[in-house]
Amino acid sequence: QVQLVESGGGLVQAGGSLRLSCAASGRTFSTFTMGWFRQAPGKEREFVAAISPSGGNTAYGDSEKGRFTISRDNAKNTVSLQMNSLKPEDTAAYYCAARRAIGIVVFRTGYTYWGQGTQVTVSS
Repeated sequence: QVQLVESGGGLVQAGGSLRLSCAASGRTFSTFTMGWFRQAPGKEREFVAAISPSGGNTAYGDSEKGRFTISRDNAKNTVSLQMNSLKPEDTAAYYCAARRAIGIVVFRTGYTYWGQGTQVTVSS
């Protein structure tokens, strides 16, 4: 069992930056592939970024490439999402997710554990 708690959301102007963090419980964090998803009102939850257990491999959604960076600290059981050049269309609830398997996947059903989400609002 893994519990995930996100933090770092808030209100920011377009062009600004935010850093989201996700703290995970448990002793096996370093064996999980971690991901970030987001969901805007009335829309499907979509893939944002993911990182392999070692941190050596990452993947991003098309709209996030070059603006967002995912990283992890296995010693601290945390995964972060640095978001730069934010746009109003980035406004959504952002969710941290964990997958007990090696291999990055971009579909939500590939992840077993989810946090409660943190709201990001980007004003124009």
